[in-house]
Amino acid sequence: MKTPISTRKHRGFTLLELLVVLLIIALLAGYVGPKLFGEVGKAKTKTAASQMKSIAGALDQYRLDTGRYPSNELGLNALTKKPPEESKWSGPYLMKDVPNDPWDKPYIYRIPGENGHDYDLLSYGLDGKPGGSGEDTDINFW
Repeated sequence: MKTPISTRKHRGFTLLELLVVLLIIALLAGYVGPKLFGEVGKAKTKTAASQMKSIAGALDQYRLDTGRYPSNELGLNALTKKPPEESKWSGPYLMKDVPNDPWDKPYIYRIPGENGHDYDLLSYGLDGKPGGSGEDTDINFW
């Protein structure tokens, strides 16, 4: 007994059908892509704020132990490496070296701070320059 052969033809996609699908995918990517990239910028800003909060906590602990914040010369490195002249240092105050901001630039630490603050801790954002908007906005921790 012979097996019946299907008389139905197997049909592939036409070039026009493939182009329509590619066009739909391109339109969706054009709509969704910019929205996703905007979320990446927001996530980096939140990461910078979170990192600065940890660094500020370490600075406060340093001040409690030594009676003062690190000088501009010592900078944030004093949180992980004992300064030679600091006898009351009980660190390290951070588990790892001080991280760079999410845009891979060092955080800015100044003492005394502007506007009456004990110190300034900030990131200039994506452009690395004061001022700006969007991802270029300065992120301050006072």
